Amino acid sequence: MSWAAIIAGALVAAAISLLLVALGTGLGFASVSPWADEGASATTLGVMTIVWLIVVQWFASGLGGYLTGRLRTKWVGVHDHEVFFRDTAHGFVTWAVATVITAVVVASVATAAVSGAVRAASSVASGVATMSTAAAASGAMNGGGSYEIDSLFRSSGANPANAESRAEAMRILARGITQGEVPAADREYLAEVIAARSGVSKSEAESRVDGAITQLKAAEAKTRKAADDARKVAASTSIFTALAMLIGAFIACVAAAIGGRQRDEHA
Repeated sequence: MSWAAIIAGALVAAAISLLLVALGTGLGFASVSPWADEGASATTLGVMTIVWLIVVQWFASGLGGYLTGRLRTKWVGVHDHEVFFRDTAHGFVTWAVATVITAVVVASVATAAVSGAVRAASSVASGVATMSTAAAASGAMNGGGSYEIDSLFRSSGANPANAESRAEAMRILARGITQGEVPAADREYLAEVIAARSGVSKSEAESRVDGAITQLKAAEAKTRKAADDARKVAASTSIFTALAMLIGAFIACVAAAIGGRQRDEHA
């Protein structure tokens, strides 16, 4: 084993990987816009990330493997088949060393920036499995509440709903949404409380309850879809990264064999 050539090729491959990752990160930030309907979508960013990871793996692995093949010492009196095997082995070891180096260096930066964002989105979305209703319930108990609760007890009178009524309504809605449906008895009770507190008719109160439940279900469905999209992007990125790494290992082996043959031809 020509370890000097292997380490040199691995360092070059790791450096190229870091350079391309930094460039890809910059291009990713450049394609994102804080304004609505501007910049790349989440799906587009996911595809761009996958493609860029493939480019990084293939280019860095090919260059590192080629340099290892060109820089290794010439083996005298060794059969051509053995030379080919040693060159490909050198390329594979170069790829492995470069991968370890890159993983150690990038783990605290790129992994935290990319997969950390996905984990954060997933954890937030799973935490919202109880929906924003749980947080709103806490606010309602302190006299606050969500927009849906405000719309339920909206009144032009001088006797607004107190914090206890708002908190109770929020708890009822939160329980119903998380279980999939608000029971008819709870709907009836909410309508009665709203009619008494806001001064509207029973039918109007029932309409408000139905509207609030519809809005909360829509918000929950939207949150769950965002979580599912984040999960799919994370899964696709991981799978394609693994495939790109395998192909990168193959490219490093082939490039090392090509570099070794050229080294022997011109030595």
